Amino acid sequence: MADTLQFDLVSPERSLASMQVSEVQIPGSDGDMTAMADHAPTITTLRPGVLKVSGPAGDAEYVVTGGFAEIGDGGISVLAERAIAKADMDQATLKSMIDAATDAFEKAQDAKSEGVDDAAKALADVVAIGDALGISVN
Repeated sequence: MADTLQFDLVSPERSLASMQVSEVQIPGSDGDMTAMADHAPTITTLRPGVLKVSGPAGDAEYVVTGGFAEIGDGGISVLAERAIAKADMDQATLKSMIDAATDAFEKAQDAKSEGVDDAAKALADVVAIGDALGISVN
């Protein structure tokens, strides 16, 4: 049996997962990465995307909109700005995510902030989540 490690996923609203896993696929802001037992200690920021976990109890997927992932000796902790089980995603939830990302983009544009490119990328990533899940918000 493959080595397992503790995985915890929390958002400001609640704890979504706490389980033993064999691997976690993380949508990192610098690219996707897979973390397993004995992974080098790492902290990465998250981009909007689908976080996938595999373990003895099966597979699970969660949509995250940002946050941080910490990989350490004790396991993997993901602190998400917003997270929802992929199975619970619907058109209304995706629309609220797109609306929040659009608002952040517009505020960055109005402020002529250096974060305009980051906000535009986050908006594109949220739209891509809908495309990947087959959900549209026409």
